[in-house]
Amino acid sequence: MVSTLVRRFFFPALFVGLRVGGLMAFAPFLSNRAFPARVKAGLTVAITILLVPSYPQQSLPLTAGGWLATALGEAALGLLMGLSVQFVFEGFQLAGEVAGVQMGFALENMFDPQTNATSPVLSVFYQTIAVLIFLQLNVHHWMLLALAQSFRLVPVGTVAVGLPAVRELFRVAESMWVIGVEIAAPVLVATMAVDLALSFLSRISPQVPVLLVGLSVKQLLGYLLMVGVVALWPSYLQSRFFVAIVTSEQILHLVH
Repeated sequence: MVSTLVRRFFFPALFVGLRVGGLMAFAPFLSNRAFPARVKAGLTVAITILLVPSYPQQSLPLTAGGWLATALGEAALGLLMGLSVQFVFEGFQLAGEVAGVQMGFALENMFDPQTNATSPVLSVFYQTIAVLIFLQLNVHHWMLLALAQSFRLVPVGTVAVGLPAVRELFRVAESMWVIGVEIAAPVLVATMAVDLALSFLSRISPQVPVLLVGLSVKQLLGYLLMVGVVALWPSYLQSRFFVAIVTSEQILHLVH
């Protein structure tokens, strides 16, 4: 009796929990290290309990090797789904680092609660804005809905992570650099123009303290540009998050 209950309920719940845990480990906001481990563990268990009755029951492997392969496949699928959205945040962090270097904040670091490490000031600022927009757009609801739908598209025990899925993930990783350049482009172009103008000024009038003047001008111009373009970030991020969710769906088709 006990063995039947374990085989019918415990092991399926374990595999569902591995997929949910894989997503929670890398999904934006949900994987934030500022959350206590107990809270994340409790949320993982709660989501698992809600999902177990809703997904189609499949025959599970009987051998130890089959159990291990199924467990690794479920965890890997959750990781792939979380990473596809996390790359958007990494692109914003890259944009903050690039903009910070151009504005003279390369040596200014602060504690980042999302990584428990010191990061450039503007990088933390950009990521904080991205998290707020992420929550305002309810993208975390999209991710949980995609997670629930994944058990219908790819039932437990049928995951086969291969080269096509990994190649698709690397293709999504490339977008991180595109996002970083596009977000940092206004500040990058403006500060480079200031550097070019000051280089001509130093040739014309060598006694002008170009380094001191240039740093102040670039910072002021960078602040003005950030204030001007931040209103465009929600619509930009919405399109990027939509692409990331669609990519998650494509990965589901590639691993089935």
